[in-house]
Amino acid sequence: MKKRRLVIRTVILLVLGAAVIYTLYANFTKDNKLKVAVGETAPDFVLTDMQGNKHRLSDYRGQGVFLNFWGTWCPPCKKEMPYINNQYQQYKDKGVQVLSVDIQESELAVNQFAEHYKLDFPIMIDTDKEVMTAYGIDPLPATFLIDKNGKVIKYNTGEMSEATVRDFMEKIKP
Repeated sequence: MKKRRLVIRTVILLVLGAAVIYTLYANFTKDNKLKVAVGETAPDFVLTDMQGNKHRLSDYRGQGVFLNFWGTWCPPCKKEMPYINNQYQQYKDKGVQVLSVDIQESELAVNQFAEHYKLDFPIMIDTDKEVMTAYGIDPLPATFLIDKNGKVIKYNTGEMSEATVRDFMEKIKP
């Protein structure tokens, strides 16, 4: 009986040890997740905005694209959205497009957020996190600046000031 308990305890300890080792490995290697690198062509995607219009990234070749990933629950996202909207008004007729991608939230939450902040640029929801995964997004907010040739020229995480948003749009203006 004692031998059987010893075997069971040993098996349990081995399983727990393996779980701890796997967790440590997963946490230490998650930062090595591939992000889209500066100088690479931005991965193409198609998402539908809140008005039902489809947006394919490759359709915007010839324009600069300010690709912003965000969530309604994210405090830095809430602060920068009015800045993005203000600068969108300044740059939309100068060849700069804003594509805003909410991560996996309900249409109701996103629509309420957009109405509250009076946002005019296209807002899409990445319902299955496909685009987020393709771009290696973590954490939010995250912004990719894409030039007229479809190349990523900058990747930015964290809150942006209005001056930063303006500088970024100036960089991608064709």
